[in-house]
Amino acid sequence: MAYEFQVAVDSQRPHELVAWWAETLGWEVEPQDEAFIKKMIAEGHATDEDTMMFNGALVWRDGGAVRYPGEVGSGMHGPHPRVLFQLVPEGKTVKNRMHLDVRIGQDNLDEVVARLTERGATYLHSSSQGPHTWVTMADPEGNEFCVS
Repeated sequence: MAYEFQVAVDSQRPHELVAWWAETLGWEVEPQDEAFIKKMIAEGHATDEDTMMFNGALVWRDGGAVRYPGEVGSGMHGPHPRVLFQLVPEGKTVKNRMHLDVRIGQDNLDEVVARLTERGATYLHSSSQGPHTWVTMADPEGNEFCVS
């Protein structure tokens, strides 16, 4: 049996990373249902402390997600994995054991790296293997990713 999966990323500021990665990938921020959140609070399943305002919307404090364009609202299923950013109390301290490879196709690698750096990413190093080249970077919270 084959399984679907989502990628979960620990974060101290998940909603900021959701916005950053949505712009980086050209993906969509998965909307959160404010009416549902308020209903959960009214019914005692959550408290106001479980929520926060972000960019003018009521959201769950513990995280948010990005989805491939056109898959928002389709539930958990789709041909592309959902990327969830979840709140954790500790900061990143060691190198990632897994990372995202952002494949930019025909776009100019140097231009993409420059744009990402301007938006808060950190250049770590460049590498190559045969004809393939890539740049390893870190997002604003230090999570490594490659651009190729």
